[in-house]
Amino acid sequence: MQPDIRTQLTIKRIARKEITLFFASPVAYLFLASFAAISLFIFFWGEAFFARNIADVRPLFEWMPVLLIFLCSTLTMRLWSEERRAGTLEYVLTQAVPLWHFVVGKFLGCLYLLLIALLITLPLPATVAIIGDLDWGPVFAGYLATLFLGAVYLSIGLFVSARSDNQIVSLITASVMSGVFYLLGTPVITDFFGNQSGELLRLFGTGSRFDSITRGVIDIRDIYYYISLVLVFLSLNVLALEKQRWITDGKQPHHQRWLAFTLLFATNALAANLWLGQFSALRIDMTRGNQYSISEATQGYLEQLREPLLIRGYFSNKTHPLLAPLMPQLRDLIKEYEIAGDGKVRAEFIDPQSDPDLEKEANQKYGIQPVPFQIADRYQSSIVSSYFNVLIQYGDEHQVLGFRDLIEVQVLGEADINVQLRNPEHDLTRTIKKVLQSYQTGGNLFDTVKTKLTFNAYFSQDEKLPEQLVAFKNDLLEVLKQTQQTAKDQFEFEIIDPDANNGEVGQKINEEFGFKPMATSLFSDQRFYFYMTLQSDKQIIQIPMGELTKDDFERNLNAGIKRFASGFTKTVALVTPKNETPNYGHNFSAMGPRFSQLDSFLSTDMNVLNEDLSDGSVSGQADILVLAAPKELTEMELFAVDQFLMKGGTVIAATSPYSANLSARNLSLGEYNSGLENWLEHHGFKIEKSLVMDPRNAAFPVPIMRNVGGFQLREMRLLDYPYFIDVRGEDLNQQHLVTSELPQVTVPWASPIFLDEEKLSERSTTPLIYSSVDSWVSSSTDIMPRLTADGVAPYHPESEIRQQLVGVISEGRFTSFYAGKSSPLAQQSSQKDKAEDNADEVASESKEDELRIDSVIERSPESARIVLFSSNDFLRDQVIQLTGSVQQTEYLNTLQLIANAVDWSLEDAGLLSIRSRAQFNRTLPPMAQEEQMFWEYLNYGLALMTLAVLALIVRQRRLARNKKYLELLAN
Repeated sequence: MQPDIRTQLTIKRIARKEITLFFASPVAYLFLASFAAISLFIFFWGEAFFARNIADVRPLFEWMPVLLIFLCSTLTMRLWSEERRAGTLEYVLTQAVPLWHFVVGKFLGCLYLLLIALLITLPLPATVAIIGDLDWGPVFAGYLATLFLGAVYLSIGLFVSARSDNQIVSLITASVMSGVFYLLGTPVITDFFGNQSGELLRLFGTGSRFDSITRGVIDIRDIYYYISLVLVFLSLNVLALEKQRWITDGKQPHHQRWLAFTLLFATNALAANLWLGQFSALRIDMTRGNQYSISEATQGYLEQLREPLLIRGYFSNKTHPLLAPLMPQLRDLIKEYEIAGDGKVRAEFIDPQSDPDLEKEANQKYGIQPVPFQIADRYQSSIVSSYFNVLIQYGDEHQVLGFRDLIEVQVLGEADINVQLRNPEHDLTRTIKKVLQSYQTGGNLFDTVKTKLTFNAYFSQDEKLPEQLVAFKNDLLEVLKQTQQTAKDQFEFEIIDPDANNGEVGQKINEEFGFKPMATSLFSDQRFYFYMTLQSDKQIIQIPMGELTKDDFERNLNAGIKRFASGFTKTVALVTPKNETPNYGHNFSAMGPRFSQLDSFLSTDMNVLNEDLSDGSVSGQADILVLAAPKELTEMELFAVDQFLMKGGTVIAATSPYSANLSARNLSLGEYNSGLENWLEHHGFKIEKSLVMDPRNAAFPVPIMRNVGGFQLREMRLLDYPYFIDVRGEDLNQQHLVTSELPQVTVPWASPIFLDEEKLSERSTTPLIYSSVDSWVSSSTDIMPRLTADGVAPYHPESEIRQQLVGVISEGRFTSFYAGKSSPLAQQSSQKDKAEDNADEVASESKEDELRIDSVIERSPESARIVLFSSNDFLRDQVIQLTGSVQQTEYLNTLQLIANAVDWSLEDAGLLSIRSRAQFNRTLPPMAQEEQMFWEYLNYGLALMTLAVLALIVRQRRLARNKKYLELLAN
């Protein structure tokens, strides 16, 4: 038999013997049952899995390093101590088999038992995957980390057991040694040191390395660290046994060689960790979407760099203990940016408080200030001012990210706070995009235009144009010639007379774009054309006339060119209800504007322009129009929306026939007139005057009236509320970029959207958001829950149970709502003219130079889009804050939905794939308490069933082995 095969058989036989001895006693099953019970108790009770409301199994692994200390110490305490006490150690020492065979065999036997203990916990992630949207990457990494950490503790336990003949002493000593390695990287130790020393200690802490892997990143440095400790303690185990052989030999030369070899081996194995520490790219990101790695979107922005980009981390040596573990994660990611930048990105990490000049530069040049944190230990509390900032600088442009921009906080209790990096790649890449765009804005527009642009001016002859337009035309041509010189071969323009060839061009542009002859008033016989378009091979937009000045046209032209360019900040025109006075007081009210969070969220990536549509037009700088709960739009405002769509723009509207009144004393629903109803119906969308109710809904804090001793008391209850539709999974269109990356969206007080197939037949229509198949609609506006003697009154379906559409996209060629009608602008002009007829002559003369044009674009190009969501309230500050309070963290999903729609509409999908990857985004679906109890007790039952199956397998194998022995004896 070959030596390697003989070695394998020997090790396997020793491991099998240890496993058999373990299961020969009922203590084995008691031990495994205790481990399973403790794990499940911590998961469901200690970490409050359902109250935590996150679809992951992090609570399972958070306490695993501590559990493993006692589990592994218990497994190993008897292995060598029992051999020594029973006198069988001498038998082992006198065998011709090398001692390392026995050490490895016992180690593998214990590792096998650890695997069995972990297998019992597998129903937990399976349960979470069934309930919610589980990312299996961190689960796999967590079990791998548990296995390697357990291997370290087993090797420590074996070494300690080889040095003692008392099992209790072995148990205590192994637990203490394992605990020391665990505590090295925890705040209990690192809080006594600065940030740099603390990070060095975290490199040697088994618990901190464990946390690094369980977030979903398998780093070869962490894996090797565990392997090196295993090898060191197993070699020390072999040395401890070898020394038992030397007791009767006296000092021999080979003894010194053994000691020197073991010392040299252990030193090199540990020193290799320092060498590997230089390589930050040796890792595998197991998270869905590679959350901790550089994505293709980020690579795309880094490829646009033409000058060096500086990413500098300002991290204090002493900081808050909850922020300290996040610094290595952020540092590793920034280093990956440096590697991906291929020489265009420079990463730096400094502590400003260690260098007065650097701190002065940070304070004065970049506006970076230290933040005071309150920290406390067993003896005192103190205030520490520290830095946790990232500077991103490109050319003369820079942006700074503070800790509030980088972290996400989940508050589970008064003293239970979970802090994680929110979405580090998105935050860094978004900022890089912003400085890149700001820098490019000051350069040549055409540096980032990757296609040739053609400016077509459809102008009538000068004799047909009003005098003001003739003068404007001359200024316009001057700007076009300057632009052509700057752009060289990337820009050309052409002046086209629509009246030429018997009006052939005029008829064509009427059919394609809805361009009809203009007039100065309803009663004027003077007809002319004055339209401008800018187009590439795939897209065409209209350039508005604006204020008929040279500077205004240049701004509008540049805004149009930027829509074809990459690397420029886009502009969103945001329309919100006018004259809204915020309510103050209880949880139902919010300070400040009703849509301030939407404004703020969009402003992080785009320019947000609070648009006033009362002049009948949308700013020429706007790339997209967002209508957030528009209220009572006038004819002029509706005309502005319509013509923006006709010019090839995108209109995103959140509107419905109802809006909730959220106050401290009441919750009610009122009718809401947006002014869009007829316009939407003209384009094929009818929002029914009813409310969607869904049994799959989000919990919501609702004021409840309760009768106590004849007194009516109002109290807050966290209730399942069917008006708050919880949309996730297949009900979010998984094939469309706007919704495919979102884990969940809460849509409150939504109304069903019905599509007119005939009107939509010429366009592409894509449903985005549906309610569940068990939902129904209600015509009642009484949305306040009522208490009965048995509790909250249940809701019963009032209509057909089926899915309801609450979000949709339509794109293609639209026909104007004002097709065949006169422009409201012209009607307003006529009314002013009549008023001026009665005014004095001086006032009339003052109006002579004011040009009023009657024109309606009746057809849109193919690039026009309508994105419709049938809820007035899902973007409101109050609702977003209340939804976040229920989930105990900041709620961003609805804001991300709108940002995704904006990016998709502008064909800028760069950040779409990484925007929705926050730590606490993947929430559990709403469940009743009975359902939660079912899943919890099911896991207890599955653990017992697994133990029963294991006992049955062991019994069957024991019977088979006994039968085999009896047969051998019989022969």
